[in-house]
Amino acid sequence: MIRNCLVSLSLVGVVALAALPVSAQTRQPAKPQTPAAGQGQAAELGTFGEWTVYETPQGRNKVCYVLTKPKERTPKNLTRDPGFLFITARPAEQVRNEVSFVLGFAARETTPGEAVIGPTKFALAPKGKSAWIANAAQENGFIDAARRGQSLNVTVTSGRGNASTDRYSLAGLSQALERMRRACP
Repeated sequence: MIRNCLVSLSLVGVVALAALPVSAQTRQPAKPQTPAAGQGQAAELGTFGEWTVYETPQGRNKVCYVLTKPKERTPKNLTRDPGFLFITARPAEQVRNEVSFVLGFAARETTPGEAVIGPTKFALAPKGKSAWIANAAQENGFIDAARRGQSLNVTVTSGRGNASTDRYSLAGLSQALERMRRACP
């Protein structure tokens, strides 16, 4: 399933997105850094349920991430690009469990989004076609809830005012995160 979606989204683009440093205070992506020649592309380390683990061979600046795409998107009649949920580790920057969403559409940045796992809710900060957990200090709580949960609903308002909800399966997340931890300790 993930492989089919990646056909429409360049793996190089996915790597670049996952490798973007995000300021914990502003939650805005920093300028992307181009890997040095010969460093290679992301290597798939395995698939666990609905989640796939990747590692970029960037020497000391190695980046690992897990990703999945929504199982369901509503309303179904809206036109949008593919959506993804990433959880990233950048050990050289002391970054672990950074949660980011590729929405597949431009979001209304003045309207917070929401991620819901069972009874637990997390505010999202949309920026362009992406979103992050609004309070970076809650990312580990999000990961804990996601490990225990069955599904995740992400609701964000588009720039045109349409509420959009993506439902993600959390099956296999714990195993994928463990594999990522071993690759990027």
